[in-house]
Amino acid sequence: MIELIVFLVLLALGYGFGRLSESRHYRSIFQREQALRSIAVVPIKIPPPEYLRHNSTLVSGSVVISVDYFKTVVASLRNIFGGRVGAYESLLDRARREAILRMQEEARELGAETIYNVKYETSRIGENAAKGLGSVEVLAYGTALIACPDSK
Repeated sequence: MIELIVFLVLLALGYGFGRLSESRHYRSIFQREQALRSIAVVPIKIPPPEYLRHNSTLVSGSVVISVDYFKTVVASLRNIFGGRVGAYESLLDRARREAILRMQEEARELGAETIYNVKYETSRIGENAAKGLGSVEVLAYGTALIACPDSK
């Protein structure tokens, strides 16, 4: 009985601290997305003709986000009963958005106006003892277009 109580207390603490950490990360993401709104991120391969005289370079952003214990427990229950795993969906959403932001920050340092041909790579890193997700890595990369002095 004591083990069950300890498990439930740890589960509740994990839930509380996990939600707190996730909400802080989302607040940071929202603020940085507003600050970087001027750098367009576009998935199409070929930029419009007005960008043909721009310099280009590869930019990327990568992030690894770990799954907390609570999300692992919830996902295990979903595996039994089926359905969406919302806990993992928010994890992947935060990872994708963070990777894009890091790519945009690199492009801003280079003086880029736009990032074209944006792609994502997602991979699982490490596994916990229960063979759960562990951590997820998201890599975002694209071609940053930087105006030449004579192109304006």
